[in-house]
Amino acid sequence: MDSLLPLGTAPRPATGDDLAARLRDTLRETARGQVHGLDEARIEATLDGADVHSLEIDLTGVAFVPGQGGSPEAPSWTPDVVSRDDAVLRTLHVGAHPLTAVDLPVDVSTELQGVRFSWVAGADGSVGAELVEPSEDSPVTGDARVAVSREGLAGTVRGLLTVALAGNGIQLTDFDLRIDQTGPRDAAIAIDASIKKGMFLSAKITATASAAVDDAMVVTVGDIRLSSGNPIVGALLGTMKGRVEEVAGRRIDLAEALPPGVRLTDVRLDVGEEIVLSAELG
Repeated sequence: MDSLLPLGTAPRPATGDDLAARLRDTLRETARGQVHGLDEARIEATLDGADVHSLEIDLTGVAFVPGQGGSPEAPSWTPDVVSRDDAVLRTLHVGAHPLTAVDLPVDVSTELQGVRFSWVAGADGSVGAELVEPSEDSPVTGDARVAVSREGLAGTVRGLLTVALAGNGIQLTDFDLRIDQTGPRDAAIAIDASIKKGMFLSAKITATASAAVDDAMVVTVGDIRLSSGNPIVGALLGTMKGRVEEVAGRRIDLAEALPPGVRLTDVRLDVGEEIVLSAELG
């Protein structure tokens, strides 16, 4: 049931405009007030019988604002299913040039081909769509690209850190973020920051870390180190050793985060004026 998408009441969408309107309503429900600008998003669909020939969702100008409303989650829909009709979404394109996430402009482009699904009808008169897991004979193929500017990322991290420190009466007086590519899927991260508390305590803090994506498409964050030339601040950083080690051992399975049956075959990281993460699906 996790792959069920509610689309209102029967009959199921018979035109592209009807499908687009229903998808917009579902997105609003999913967002729960944490996403602004959905009314300006462009959603266009073309139907070909039971199949969806193309679906294009342009989220340019949409802004994700965490902390407002409830936590976003997939709409809950558990109908007593009375019928399923097989269909295919031949081409899905989702883009944003850009959307805004926590004040950070993010450029997104994703295209998928051959997404199998079923039109579902419930005994209560509701209708929706259910994703069908791809197979060797009917794979989902495509690609995805996410890009942020180096300067924009540094500004967002500085803003988040400023707010976090201010809650403890600490002022962030200087900040520099560096990201260097160390391999096709690897990067080294370094932060130099200066802080001040009251009239008597000031210090420089250095933080370094590495991030890598392995052949199994798992992101690992490691080699996290915090240091300061100020002995008092250095001692405080030492008390955070347990938390640092917990983060350092964190693994994020990119493949597991995809819809059922969609396989991630390759990932590439490119670091320049933009930080670009691209992926191949197949």
